[in-house]
Amino acid sequence: MDHSRPPKRTVQDAELAETGDAGVQGSGSSRATPRSLSRAVSPPAKKRRISPEKEELFFATLQEGNKAEEETDEETEEKEEQQPSPSQKIVKSPFHLTTIRSLGQASNKDTVSLKDLLGDPLITECWEFNYLHDIDFLMNAFDDDVRHLVKVHVVHGFWKKEDPNRLQIQSDAARYPNITTHHAYLPEPFGTHHSKMMVLFRADDTAEIIIHTANLIPRDWGNMTQAAWISPRLPLLRSSDNQPPTSASSPPAGSGEKFKIDFLNYLRSYKAACKPLVDQLFRCDFSSIRGSLIASVPGRHCLVDDFPTRWGWAAMKETLKSVPVFQPSDPSKNGGEKPEIVIQISSIATLGPTDTWLKNTLFESLSGSQGPKTLGKSKPDFKIIFPTPDEIRKSLDGYTSGGSIHTKIQSAQQAKQLQYLRPMFCHWANDSADGIGTTTSAAMTVREAGRKRAAPHIKTFIRYADQKTKDRIDWALLTSANLSKQAWGDAQSKNNAGEPQVRICSYEIGVLVWPELFVDGDGGGGKEKAVMVPTFLTDTPTVESVKGGKEHGSSEGDKKEKVVEGDGGSTTVVGLRMPYNLPLQRYGPQEVPWVATANHLEPDWMGQVWRHE
Repeated sequence: MDHSRPPKRTVQDAELAETGDAGVQGSGSSRATPRSLSRAVSPPAKKRRISPEKEELFFATLQEGNKAEEETDEETEEKEEQQPSPSQKIVKSPFHLTTIRSLGQASNKDTVSLKDLLGDPLITECWEFNYLHDIDFLMNAFDDDVRHLVKVHVVHGFWKKEDPNRLQIQSDAARYPNITTHHAYLPEPFGTHHSKMMVLFRADDTAEIIIHTANLIPRDWGNMTQAAWISPRLPLLRSSDNQPPTSASSPPAGSGEKFKIDFLNYLRSYKAACKPLVDQLFRCDFSSIRGSLIASVPGRHCLVDDFPTRWGWAAMKETLKSVPVFQPSDPSKNGGEKPEIVIQISSIATLGPTDTWLKNTLFESLSGSQGPKTLGKSKPDFKIIFPTPDEIRKSLDGYTSGGSIHTKIQSAQQAKQLQYLRPMFCHWANDSADGIGTTTSAAMTVREAGRKRAAPHIKTFIRYADQKTKDRIDWALLTSANLSKQAWGDAQSKNNAGEPQVRICSYEIGVLVWPELFVDGDGGGGKEKAVMVPTFLTDTPTVESVKGGKEHGSSEGDKKEKVVEGDGGSTTVVGLRMPYNLPLQRYGPQEVPWVATANHLEPDWMGQVWRHE
């Protein structure tokens, strides 16, 4: 293998991708397509070689991945011979990671590529919603034989006629007679169309909804960590079922009927642009869906009217009233089990000089659960996963991946924000020499997700039943929404009538799941129980993850098995595919988050430096 060191190159970031994420509040003016996402880096006149230590680190990482792949293949053969208990039903992860181009087969097991999602020759129509679009990249994902026949609808947020992004999309789409473009209704000047979704219709009269985290550009589907939720195939309703509901009560959270109501209301917010799509989906049977839609639409939304769908943090707060969470029978034992909510995002906006909105609005909405508040419930702690400059330098695409990851710490207000966020910040790769709580702790085995060198564009919100072991999950959200007021909504205010309302700027969409949704039947009646466990390098829970033993945080080896097996009844065990390693590692005192609007002159593993214009 040729290990000659490359020369230094310069990455210049003139404009940020997804500026709406980062809380950059402009005047609503058009923005050119980010150059950092569309052009190659330019070599300088003078070469500079990276240090041997950095080069060795990168190649060691690749060798480590190859070794892990070989070991995983052997382990998989052994685990396939083991079977779960007859009283257990195993459910694969409802979230799927996307394929990483530069990683091996072991790290890409159970993953999906854009070709996997769009390559079915039975697809007759596709509605594609996103922030950034590469039309040729989208069209190349369809089957070669039907690409020219698929009715393709591209929904973007560039509503100004002279916007360069809109003009580029229209120009590219004009080369395909089967593409129609639509612009989203955006009443908020600081908002973006940030939702990432596809709706597919097939020749067999079924529909499919895919909610994911990637822009429709090659870089996002190459070496960046992303994920997708894929609905079951939705058949046409029988004529007898295609009637409005007679019951005045709202269907339960997590049911297909409730998902349909919320999803169609979301699409109706696009006004005329999505009316044909609403009409088509209205005729589909959503009953097989298990999950709650958590979406945001721009505007000012009343919080006490009879509209069946809430948006932003209010949607999360309302849905969690129906979600049971694990409560230890005796919190004083096992070191005091305490829940923890881990927020993993690719952008952090300007949240304010104090943590008022973060704690009193967002965290408060995420802390809810089924049942009364006063039941001796432990209030969850919070952690925030965000990469450091060193993690960006070591990523598969080096500094280039940093053009999609944003926060700011330069101004006085941003410095204050960093001050209250720092105690919650955790690493993405969890292998920093300067981090707190190293992953080599003898008390906890490192659980490898296979994505630490694939920079994160994925967004996940996960509530763990126990912050120490993180071996049981109460609920998980996959979403396009980052950590921003524009995405989740500002603090509660009042409208002219004195009623509480929330103001949201951007379109966002995500799916919330919890274990009880996946039991046989619609709610886990009788003695059937459910548990959700993190899975690593696979979508399927293994025997070890199900029966974990001492990993549950107890000296009693059968502790977790008892939790999973229940009391004489059957148990549904749901996996949740993890994008990051566990345990987590906190930032060290001198570590800071990656900032795309700053200069980073230490070369990445490819010899590039990062300059912001």
